[in-house]
Amino acid sequence: MEAWCVEARLPDLILLDILMPDMDGFEVCAALKAESATAEIPVIFLSANDDKNTIVRAMESGVVDFVTKPFNKAELLARVRTHLELKKTRDKFKELVAKREEFIGIMAHDLKNPLAGVQFSAQLLVEMKEKLPSPADKQVESIADATERTVSLITDFLGEFRDSQTNEDVDLQNVELVTVIDEAVQRFGGEAARKAITIHWEAPDHPVPVTADLFTSAWVFDDLLSNSLKFTERGRNVTIKLDPKTREVSFQDEGPGIRDEDRDKLFQQFTRLSAAPTEGEMSTGLGLSIAKRLSDLMKANLRADENCPTGGACFTIQFTAPES
Repeated sequence: MEAWCVEARLPDLILLDILMPDMDGFEVCAALKAESATAEIPVIFLSANDDKNTIVRAMESGVVDFVTKPFNKAELLARVRTHLELKKTRDKFKELVAKREEFIGIMAHDLKNPLAGVQFSAQLLVEMKEKLPSPADKQVESIADATERTVSLITDFLGEFRDSQTNEDVDLQNVELVTVIDEAVQRFGGEAARKAITIHWEAPDHPVPVTADLFTSAWVFDDLLSNSLKFTERGRNVTIKLDPKTREVSFQDEGPGIRDEDRDKLFQQFTRLSAAPTEGEMSTGLGLSIAKRLSDLMKANLRADENCPTGGACFTIQFTAPES
C-alpha cells in the first residue's frame, strides 16, 4: 500500500498496523504524510508492540493515536469517533479561513479603489481651498488627511494579511505582465495627475508571460508605483520599464534616491528612511517590506538597484519564466 493509492478515494481516517509485508506501518505513514492530498488524514496505529520506544516513534511520525492489541472494540470506536470529530472541526476551521481570505480579497479590490478616488477628489479640493469660505478650507484639509491615512492603513493591513499567507496560498500560474502593469498605471493615474507627475510606460507590443500570482503581483506593483510617486517632486517623472527577455520590471523615480546608510534597512518593517515623501504623504514604513516578502512568496527577486538612470531610486523585480 502506498500513499497515492489512497487518493482514488480519500478516507476520513486510517487504521494502520505496524507489522505488514513489503512496507511497514512507519513507511506507509511517511508516504501518506509526504503527499499533500493525504497528509491531513488522521492515522491511528494498531499494534501488539507496546514498547515505549515504538509508541514514541509512532507519535513522532505524525499519527494521532496508538492502540495496542488486543484492543477493546468499544474503546477503539470511541477513539475513532473522537478523531473524526477533531478532523471535522479542523476542516470547518479551514473552510472559515478560506472564506476570510476571499473576503479580504474582495476588500482589496472593492474598497481600496473607491477610497483612492475619494482621496484624489479630496486633494483636488485642497488645491482649490483658497476659493472656499472659512472654515470649509480647514475641513477640506482634514478630510484629505483622514482619507489618505485610511487608504494607507487599509493598504498596509491588507498587504500584511496577504504577506502572512504561506507558499501554498499563493496561486502560481501564467500571468501576463503587460496587462498587470497597465492596470497599475491606470489605478495611480489620479495620484500622478494630482502631483503633475508623468508616468512613462511603454508597453511591449507582445505579451510577456511569467510565473506569478495575479493578485499578489498587482499588489507588489501598487506598492512600488505608490512609493515612486510619493518620493518624486511635483512636475517630475516616474519611469516603468519591462525587459521581455529577463522578465524584469523596474520602477524608477526622480526623487532623492537611496542613501548608503539606508540600503540595509530598505525592506525592514516599520522603518523610516532618510528621505521623506515630497508632499507629506503618509508612510507607515511597511510598503517595501510587504512588497519584498510578497515577491519572495512568488519566487520573484525584488532588489534596489544602485546608480539609477533617473538619479532617484530604482526598484526592480525579476520574475521566472513560465514552465513550457
